[in-house]
Amino acid sequence: MSPMTGPMGSELDWRDGQPVSRRYGDVYFSRESGIAETRHVFLAGNRLRERWAALPPGGRFTIGETGFGTGLNFCAAWQLWESEAPQDAVLRYVSFERFPLSPDELIRALALWPELAHYAHSLAGQYTALAPGWHRFHLAGGRVLLTLAIGDANATLDELAGRCDAWFLDGFAPAKNPELWTANLLGAIGAHSRAGATLATYSVAATVREGLHAAGFRVDKKRGFGRKREMLVGERDGGSAALSQPLGSRRAMVIGGGLAGAASAWSLAARGWQITLLEREASLARGASGNPQGVLYARLAGRPTLLGELTLAGYAHSLRMLNALLPQSDDTWRACGVLQLALDEKTAARQGEVAETGLPASLVRRVDRAEASALAGIDLPAGGLYFAGAGWVHPAALVRALTGHPRIDVRTGADVVALERDANGEWRAIGANFDLASAPVTVIAASAEAARFPQTRHLPLHAVRGQITQLAETPASRALRAVVCGEASITPARGGMHTLGATFVHEFDDLALHETEHRQNLADLAAMAPTLAAALGADTADPAQLAGRAAVRCTSPDRLPLAGEVRPGGGLCVSTAHGSRGLITPPLSGEVLAAVLEDEPAPVSSRLLAALDPARFAPPA
Repeated sequence: MSPMTGPMGSELDWRDGQPVSRRYGDVYFSRESGIAETRHVFLAGNRLRERWAALPPGGRFTIGETGFGTGLNFCAAWQLWESEAPQDAVLRYVSFERFPLSPDELIRALALWPELAHYAHSLAGQYTALAPGWHRFHLAGGRVLLTLAIGDANATLDELAGRCDAWFLDGFAPAKNPELWTANLLGAIGAHSRAGATLATYSVAATVREGLHAAGFRVDKKRGFGRKREMLVGERDGGSAALSQPLGSRRAMVIGGGLAGAASAWSLAARGWQITLLEREASLARGASGNPQGVLYARLAGRPTLLGELTLAGYAHSLRMLNALLPQSDDTWRACGVLQLALDEKTAARQGEVAETGLPASLVRRVDRAEASALAGIDLPAGGLYFAGAGWVHPAALVRALTGHPRIDVRTGADVVALERDANGEWRAIGANFDLASAPVTVIAASAEAARFPQTRHLPLHAVRGQITQLAETPASRALRAVVCGEASITPARGGMHTLGATFVHEFDDLALHETEHRQNLADLAAMAPTLAAALGADTADPAQLAGRAAVRCTSPDRLPLAGEVRPGGGLCVSTAHGSRGLITPPLSGEVLAAVLEDEPAPVSSRLLAALDPARFAPPA
């Protein structure tokens, strides 16, 4: 028996290749018949084969699960979905897990069933950065969406924004893991179920039956599997098991060809939507998304805040997206690691709080000055936080990858001067001389320009200017191996140039290069990496001769993005106010938009979903 510990403390033992939880003293599944038990209890118990075969084209179906464990139930359901559901249908699978396994543990556990190898390896390839909170995985080309909530299910299930068509209740035995079988938890399952939703579980304990009955389920005992004589199935009051129906017309316009627009378009296209993306410039990624390098920068908080929750969730989501869409190269995306230095006592205290939250070391860890210097390849004045999987990206390359989806029609040189809604409920994008496009749904993702239409003029968006400075690499500066961040950031060179910056100047939208901002960037470099500053000749550089770029971003009064419908049910959406988090929040906001429009479980908690809702700034009726 060899003990292993997962990233959040799964505390596994292995007995003849079978995973056993030391925390709960229980097996994850039967070695001899684990997959057969899953098929009998959960798949057949919820009548999934016949229900999925009866789904209409474009249908959606949502499964909820308590206890993700090894992912066995998920992989078996995915396998059945591929054989029975229509090719354009989408399976949404929401699971709650307090102690996730590591990718290696997951692969080792599922290796007992070679028929699941494809599904297990596809899952493990994205099963990373599993900090507490909500995570979204796109699998099978978008045909399967997994939402994994890491944390105590008694808290996280209450924060589910969505309803399920079927439930797998698969925690460890009630006697050993009672917190997954409480009356409150079972009540939350009922509250997040559609009329006619079904459930199945191996447990027939009286407390479970009583809790499910109180939650609105009719329950019956059925023949169990193997040595278990009985199991439990149930159906939510309100009629026979319903089929999730497809939306009518999945067509949308997206206004704006930067990261926010590209991510919104991709998230909808991945769900079968036909997208027309309108960009007024001659090419995509001309605004803040046009910088030569952007940093996957997650400024984390040690204390719970909505902004901190968003930043952590967005970082993990963007990291998975980058690794899925862009190859590692010296031109597009380089996961070289990011160091956030503690250059003052306040920052050191905040980073200490972050380190004490117990985030996985594979995600972020605290390093001292010596280790930080070794990781960076240059001498640094302080230690800080190290994000091993992070790095820099060429934003335009990510925009191209996102908009390369076959369901996205990109139209550049398309300046939308007005939006009107016709008698058929279609939004019309009107250009200077003619209509540019029309669709039932419009997403405005144009930074501060999102508020230039009468329908959005009430949104309190504030312009923020940012200027980067580009410095030619030198033989000495080539030693820089990681992104280093203080008040600004400095990247390893791309195409012979380091990117330094950016400044953050409120209510200023001038795009000219300013010497004062070059000086600010150089001063920030000298403070966070004096050895590198000397290697780049920053102390003698003439700001008037430096290369750089200025762009305008925007923020909201509460510093949170706006992602969702401007007014409920109107089909007019925005994704904006991403500020300096242009690589962190736009991809996740695209998923939020898609969840709202598709009525699918959200990729964030219900609290955060409400905090991102543009309707929070609606004018008084």
